[in-house]
Amino acid sequence: MLGLDFNQEPRAIREAKEEGREEGREVEAIAFVTRLLDRRLGQELSESLRSRLSTLPLPLLEDLGEALLDFTTVSDLEQWLAEHS
Repeated sequence: MLGLDFNQEPRAIREAKEEGREEGREVEAIAFVTRLLDRRLGQELSESLRSRLSTLPLPLLEDLGEALLDFTTVSDLEQWLAEHS
């Protein structure tokens, strides 16, 4: 035998699974940050703001999750997005 493990997943499948996990993390982060913002600001975010949030990469969503603790108005969120988008 050549020492090959035929039970190992092909590289393309492993990469596709990892990509799927990453997309799942982003979707969950968007949903979580949106809920936190709705609660922090006392209102549901507009579709426009929700759309802007959905374009943020995971590292920025994580940063926003921390920054939102200091927000008191929607303007604070809009300013943060303007500075980080």
